[in-house]
Amino acid sequence: MLTASGTGGLEAALANLISPGDKVLSLPCGAFGKRWADIASAFGANVVRVEFAPGQAIDPQRIIDRVQAENDVKLIIVTHNETSTGVSNDVAALSHALQKLGDARPLLAVDAISSLGAVDLPMDALQIDALITASQKAFMAPPGLSLVALSPRGWNATAHARSPRYYWDLRMALASAQKNVNPFTPAVGIIFALSESLRLMLNEGLPAIFERHRRIGEKMRAGVHELGLDLFADHAHASNTVTAVRVPEGIKASELIARLVQERGVEVAGGMGYPIFRVGHMGFVTEEDIEEVLNALGKVLNRVAA
Repeated sequence: MLTASGTGGLEAALANLISPGDKVLSLPCGAFGKRWADIASAFGANVVRVEFAPGQAIDPQRIIDRVQAENDVKLIIVTHNETSTGVSNDVAALSHALQKLGDARPLLAVDAISSLGAVDLPMDALQIDALITASQKAFMAPPGLSLVALSPRGWNATAHARSPRYYWDLRMALASAQKNVNPFTPAVGIIFALSESLRLMLNEGLPAIFERHRRIGEKMRAGVHELGLDLFADHAHASNTVTAVRVPEGIKASELIARLVQERGVEVAGGMGYPIFRVGHMGFVTEEDIEEVLNALGKVLNRVAA
């Protein structure tokens, strides 16, 4: 448990798994995947980017082919849920493909910042070596905590990694955690908030949480289509925690977003460089909330297009 945003957790994972010059295979399909690749480059990694078009999911076979062609990949980094494009990557398919490589398989690190707690992602079963999430998404607490988990292979890698680290040294964090303390000043208020969020989640139960997010995602996507709008993501890989919607031709995304807030009290996100707007639906969200968003969107679209 680190006092940091999710990006801090991504950097901590890299600092503890790699050495300068190590080959890291990055699989960006949006802004956050590209950010993680940039962090790896900042740590001196030899970053090989296997890029996928925004709105498209990763292709596990293409990744396996590249791993075998490169032959010396130390680490694969992938964003499970790319919130900039509304794509949910099939990490299970990637993991199963990597397992066929046996002992030669690279370490697998997964950014689950906007998915863990809302989407089933069994770390052990999928042989994920580093899993990173944060307090402010599906865990419903304020931002400021990053949570990092390592597999036995991941912990073994920390003993050999030569990247500079002090605040991000997970070995120090683990030693402190075993004494029920933090090596540095903890974000006490956020820890109390996270504790309450976890109580709510345990009361609801993980299967029910996963099913609720599935229903909400389907409801949001169906409503978008009923309004005559198009998803930005490939529907087969559309996220259950955030929906990215193409802005209709002739309408400015900035005007649409501003009017939703001003006229209907509904706030959605911009496109991070893409011609879209994004609706987050993770954590404490119900079908009624989605209906309110869709109703507001329909009314504002009619006014903007008029």
